[in-house]
Amino acid sequence: MKVLIADKFEQSGRDGLDASGCDYSYQPDVKDDTLVEAIRLYQPDALVVRSTKVTEPMLDAGALKLVVRAGAGYNTIDVAAASRRGIYVSNCPGKNSIAVAELAFALILALDRRIADNVIQLRAGQWNKKEFSKARGLYGRTLGLVGAGRIGQEVIARARAFGMPVVAWSRSLTDERAAELGVERRSSPADVARDADVVSVHVALKPETRGLLGSDFFNAMREGAYFINTSRGEVVDQNALLKAMRERGVRAGLDVYASEPTSSAGEFTDEIANEPNLYGTHHIGASTDQAQEAIAAETVRIIQTFKETGRVPNVVNLALRTPATHTLVVRHRDRPGVLAAVLDQIRAAGINVQEMENVVFEGAEAAVARINLEAAPSDDVLARVREGEDVIELDLKTIG
Repeated sequence: MKVLIADKFEQSGRDGLDASGCDYSYQPDVKDDTLVEAIRLYQPDALVVRSTKVTEPMLDAGALKLVVRAGAGYNTIDVAAASRRGIYVSNCPGKNSIAVAELAFALILALDRRIADNVIQLRAGQWNKKEFSKARGLYGRTLGLVGAGRIGQEVIARARAFGMPVVAWSRSLTDERAAELGVERRSSPADVARDADVVSVHVALKPETRGLLGSDFFNAMREGAYFINTSRGEVVDQNALLKAMRERGVRAGLDVYASEPTSSAGEFTDEIANEPNLYGTHHIGASTDQAQEAIAAETVRIIQTFKETGRVPNVVNLALRTPATHTLVVRHRDRPGVLAAVLDQIRAAGINVQEMENVVFEGAEAAVARINLEAAPSDDVLARVREGEDVIELDLKTIG
């Protein structure tokens, strides 16, 4: 299997690809048109990226079978275009959770103790203990979470160590799960904002979360509260955040922004960078040695599993529900051509097969095939299938 790595990738991961018998080309600086050309020339089976965007022309440039995002989010990949071409898209969820949670708490602490301002004045030769002795402290302050997945749960563990009670909202969070996590569930992000001294955001960027936190959310935040975002800039209405920072004293610790440079180094001219109430980092949440080593190992596992079995761990673009309306269950003798004859009858009837599996019993004498169909076969079609000498039993089920 040929693998093109189009981003920085740990040596341990490259060694792992070697050990798994893959040929790889390490081209961490190819982007845009140069990546299209690299795919055309190298003709990889799999493409590995981190922050590099994967566009439709790239997917058309070769014969890709798999795109692996060496990280959690995959909003930089044209997943819809990949799905139309039958290209798997996979990611590495949870491998950077601790790193992101650590940065979220670093930003909380930095805001509360004004660490950056302390350093700036020291480097300018200024001593101002009187001013910088002013801090609220975190013990007993309420931390609000928007998102309680793997990263959010790591933040909860750290909040507990700091003596901070936690309120949380997540689309999937139930009262029972909240009790297990030791947090109080809120019914909306605005309810979290209303009840928290510090709000930290940990949701994936999806159509339903784009612009999730807008004016209603920031108007509900307490005066002078802290707002932390280490997820994606696009989940926040940045203009609404700016207004809250300027008019309500909200202080923000951000690792992500509405508009970021496409390369790892470049100019950043967004007006939010000049806000005195901002403490910002450079989208580095997952960028610890520990996290990157874990992500590299998971990337190798995904590619090796695909190479050896054809299955893709963590695949993100398979249909949750197909157009299938019926399942044809065929119990049959395990002989050559049995299923081919069944599929010939289905094809002749103009019915599309959506999914199928064939389970073989011990001894390889008999098997059961489950074939999901987009329409119900007629009685005549079923009768012709039953006539097969190696068909033992036939059952048609409606998919509810």
